[in-house]
Amino acid sequence: MTADSTSSNFEARAVRPTSCARGPSFCPRAPRHEPEPGWVKRAAAAAAGPGTGRLHMDGPRRGAPARGGLPSALALLALLQLTCCVRCAGSARASNVVLVLVDDQDVQLGGMTPMKKTKSLIGDTGATFVNAFTVTPLCCPSRSSVLSGRYPHNHQVRNNSVSGNCSGPLWQKGPESGAFPVYLNKAGYQTFFAGKYLNQYGGKDAGGVGHIPPGWDQWNALVGNSQYYNYTLSVNGKEEKHGDDYHKDYLTDLILNRSLHFLDDRSPQHPFFIMLAPPAPHSPWTAAPQYEKEFSNVKAPRDGSFDKPGKDKHWLLRQPLNPMSNSSLVFLDNAYRRRWQTLLSVDDMVEKLVKKLESVKELNDTYIFYTSDNGYHTGQFSLPIDKRQLYDFDIRIPLLVRGPGIKPNQTLQAPVLHIDLGPTILDIAGVNLSRVNMDGQSFLSQMAPSLRNGTARPYFLVEYTGEGLPTPDPYCPKLGPGVSECFPDCVCEDANNNTYACVRTLDGKQDMQYCEFADSESFVEFYNLSSDPHQLENIVKKVDPTVLQTMNQRLIKLQSCVGDSCRDVQ
Repeated sequence: MTADSTSSNFEARAVRPTSCARGPSFCPRAPRHEPEPGWVKRAAAAAAGPGTGRLHMDGPRRGAPARGGLPSALALLALLQLTCCVRCAGSARASNVVLVLVDDQDVQLGGMTPMKKTKSLIGDTGATFVNAFTVTPLCCPSRSSVLSGRYPHNHQVRNNSVSGNCSGPLWQKGPESGAFPVYLNKAGYQTFFAGKYLNQYGGKDAGGVGHIPPGWDQWNALVGNSQYYNYTLSVNGKEEKHGDDYHKDYLTDLILNRSLHFLDDRSPQHPFFIMLAPPAPHSPWTAAPQYEKEFSNVKAPRDGSFDKPGKDKHWLLRQPLNPMSNSSLVFLDNAYRRRWQTLLSVDDMVEKLVKKLESVKELNDTYIFYTSDNGYHTGQFSLPIDKRQLYDFDIRIPLLVRGPGIKPNQTLQAPVLHIDLGPTILDIAGVNLSRVNMDGQSFLSQMAPSLRNGTARPYFLVEYTGEGLPTPDPYCPKLGPGVSECFPDCVCEDANNNTYACVRTLDGKQDMQYCEFADSESFVEFYNLSSDPHQLENIVKKVDPTVLQTMNQRLIKLQSCVGDSCRDVQ
């Protein structure tokens, strides 16, 4: 049982060099000035000495007739004043940006229900995107797409292991050096990170805690995967160990408190970028003490695909026990409830951060993004709990944004992707997007149409590389090697040949998803989500062959796209 491996060829992307020297913490490079208008350059050239590039202020040459010195001096003074005005106007500080990236929060199954403060403070005062998607439903590849603005086939992070390039050498030498925080820092932003970075970050094979990705002024990164207590941080390259004291160590609260200190210590002359990545609602689902008894009567939603057999789907969806056992139902209901409990601390975090921004008089000039790395499922198609699958519960994500120029209470239908976050944030910062190597596109114009010109996206790519163990899983030895994430009922959530690529067409008139698996069956799934929103029926055998051919050609095009070719699709 093997899957077609992704290409190992990797071309490191070069980052445009800068001549600016990196300043001390909280004192980044001075903001860039826009090029002076042509009339300023022409006036300066007229006053410059021939071939010198210097302002011509020499007195009359010996034997030459005297010139009108006073009018020339006045003209020069006027020129200098005008130049100063242009430069002063060009140095207006860019807007601040905050990105909150949570871990494993679904939107399809009610994952935003506990987030009342977040919805009020961000969604109700800004925009809610109802068609936001991850381009790959797994933590490390998805976070790599957020940071790099690239599809997985371009950043080459395949799974959550170092061997799969999660925080691996190829990632560090290539996409990480061109991630969007690098460009923000070069543009004069003070940058702050706290929380989970990538699953393998800080490990010995990933450079240890001394590795600080480029672009960050203040660095407080979790070593390894999500934890709430008993973890290690890399604090500006130094190891910092934490225990199980709620008041000192609860990770969601700690990263909030450090961001508040950053806001107190920063330079007010320069814009800032804050990225907070709390562990919630990822396992082990450790709630803060005050929230441990919340949602006691809540169960996982029994939606349209809950505990339904995946009879016409890829073999991995055909193997779960159906109906699910009582023990599995109890387990997933408990997981669902505890996930919500952990999110209450994130909701508090958002509220306190917004209040702090208001108290330091920065809220009105700050964009705040709230999203998750991927979705999640709890019992859909009889799969207990996890992500990784191609269905909407795993690939749809929450996305709420507020900021200058964004009208309140907007519900936006146009599809946006994780790979669009970096370009959008750089667009806010005034960075020239033609100079960055990213596959995504800015959606700033969708939120604030007066600010930028946007580009429509008629279809997009979702891709995933399956992962299996080299030996049989002890919970499910009958399936042999090549599977992983198995449960006691012999239900496995992943396999080597759970490797797929999908093209999604979502344009307001139609919502179709076409997926091809890299396995010996060359298995294909096709869904019309306009009539089948829960993706219950694979209609690949009922669809007009010309439609399948069109979707196949779109998929081939996207699987090899890079940069502009990922955006220029029709």
